[in-house]
Amino acid sequence: MDYQAKIARNVAAIPRSGIRDFFELVQGREGIISLGVGEPDFTTPWHIREAAIYSLEKGQTTYTSNLGLLSLRKSISRYVSSFFEVDYDPAREVLVTVGVSEAIDLALRALLNPGDEVVFHEPCYVSYSPSIALAHGKSVAVETHKADAFSLKPEALAAAITPRTRVLMLNFPTNPTGAVASLADLEGIARLAIQHDLIVLTDEIYSELRYDGEKHISIASLPGMRERTILLHGFSKAFAMTGFRLGYACAPQPIIEAMMKIHQYAMLCAPIMSQNAAIEALEHGAPSMRAMRDSYHQRRDFLVKRLNEIGLDCHTPGGAFYVFPDIRKTGRGSKEFALGLLDAEGVAAVPGSAFGPSGEGFLRCCYATALTDLRTAMERMERYVGSL
Repeated sequence: MDYQAKIARNVAAIPRSGIRDFFELVQGREGIISLGVGEPDFTTPWHIREAAIYSLEKGQTTYTSNLGLLSLRKSISRYVSSFFEVDYDPAREVLVTVGVSEAIDLALRALLNPGDEVVFHEPCYVSYSPSIALAHGKSVAVETHKADAFSLKPEALAAAITPRTRVLMLNFPTNPTGAVASLADLEGIARLAIQHDLIVLTDEIYSELRYDGEKHISIASLPGMRERTILLHGFSKAFAMTGFRLGYACAPQPIIEAMMKIHQYAMLCAPIMSQNAAIEALEHGAPSMRAMRDSYHQRRDFLVKRLNEIGLDCHTPGGAFYVFPDIRKTGRGSKEFALGLLDAEGVAAVPGSAFGPSGEGFLRCCYATALTDLRTAMERMERYVGSL
């Protein structure tokens, strides 16, 4: 049987994740220092794990509402009001999802008709363009630049908008560059969204991981934007809860209702144990979150300093836990450099090209890794660059 002929065309056309493809090369190799997978190296704080255990001990092993536990949605509403400065009705405007990845999928499927365009800034997280394709939309990438610290400039966005544009996707702080958006840029982006009647899908999973005392600003909090914004957030990064697979979407009720209709048939609900743990994270997790953020801040400063000393020009990212050094001076392409570094020195980092064509010439290094390992990785990278 020709199985390829049986696969849906839009699925067959989607490439495998550049991150996962690269890290299959790492599997089974000893002595590797990984600066690759974007996952906190911290264990989920004990009091959050204990809440999940207690949920099991109490026999809370059932389905929940499709929208999620109301008690969790109330906690989310309070947290979002305090942190993002946007108010949502927990009964009607909050949806608990299986990670932010599901929330992105639900939002795109709820909003797009075949051929509708979705504009997003690049380099970007590897799932954005495939998620748009799976929803039968058309991806329109807007290149961002090192000179602008990889922030999205309103004038670049304006040039990409057409009559077919329906959705704008944002991700600040950004994976893979650590870019953040200034208030002035966000205000310019908001004006364009209002002018062109766009829905904004904003993935703010790294919002707690801002450095240098800077406050995170959500585009949803700007005048006229709450009504046209889907705010996506979750627990994986700030609270080191990747394995709990829990995220949420906040949006006007008609959009949440449309997303919930897909969610109820695809997932039904997120796991109840994870939801109970998330309540504990929101209500009592701030001290642990701040301690982890301070550690990332220290590691960021170390890594940026060392990369620049090595000769790999690296801007200082304002958020997330990634640096994105420029490796073009070495004369190697992103994939060639990454494979050479892995083979020669046992350091795994992700080629910038995995995050779109505008990532070529760069390397994503994740600093959610112990400082001792970062020091060793930089010694090895310095040796590798010297050999070139």
